[in-house]
Amino acid sequence: MDRLWAPWRMEYILAEKTADAGCIFCIGEDHAADREKLVLHRTKHSLVMLNRYPYTNGHLMVAPRQHTADLDRLADAEMLDLFATLRLCRNVLQAAARPDGFNIGINLGRAAGAGIEEHVHLHIVPRWNGDTNFMAVIPDVRVMPEALQASYDRLLPGFPAP
Repeated sequence: MDRLWAPWRMEYILAEKTADAGCIFCIGEDHAADREKLVLHRTKHSLVMLNRYPYTNGHLMVAPRQHTADLDRLADAEMLDLFATLRLCRNVLQAAARPDGFNIGINLGRAAGAGIEEHVHLHIVPRWNGDTNFMAVIPDVRVMPEALQASYDRLLPGFPAP
């Protein structure tokens, strides 16, 4: 078995999660730091950002603008916008990365694997034939061939301008 080390993930896993650190999805209206925060797109009710700790290149997260961990607290318009934005992400990733498929999911609660359990969000992970399992328990190799900022620059043109 080949092993590729990603020690930066351990820093994230072990980091103390404090309330004063703020929610990564509650970004306000200042667009100046979007590239630094990996925010690719915003709508009235949703936002799209690259996952800073991706499972594959192009791993995106789609979150409602409303800070909630409870899907029942989202109004119908917010839910519709969230899933319309997810569809946009799938289309952008298909055009830019040409994956063979996608994993799309929501982890609700710590027991379900939510790394940020206080703000519901959807993951969309592009997949290619021959890559490893999504969140594989026993992976052979996972290679990230593209830096986050390069992924950001490649995907950004696919989203409508603000």
